[in-house]
Amino acid sequence: NGSSLHVESAHIYQGMLSAAISFALSEALLAEYRAVFTRAELCERHGLTADEIDALSRDLAARATMVTPVKASAAPDPGDQLLWELLAARADLLLVTGDKLLLKDAGMRGRVVTPKRFLMGA
Repeated sequence: NGSSLHVESAHIYQGMLSAAISFALSEALLAEYRAVFTRAELCERHGLTADEIDALSRDLAARATMVTPVKASAAPDPGDQLLWELLAARADLLLVTGDKLLLKDAGMRGRVVTPKRFLMGA
């Protein structure tokens, strides 16, 4: 259900920000996170200012393992190619997402998990 997905995702973001969860980012993924944080509906919901979004982006970058993406097979959605290239860079990385198209991809089975499965110990 969509509500539990938001709660699970919030737990994961809190874990990332508190350094309780290790995670990797690329420069492109960090830029995408920042773009999402600046969406009007999220700014309205969370009341974040531009300075707070900048600070959040800096905090994420400081806590992340920065990874240089590599060439990868085609992602199910061309807009998600940056995620496939990040996964291709390191075999130990997982993608945590609720995106059904990405979750169905046979080539990444086991490396793309739902937030619930991740929180349960993937």
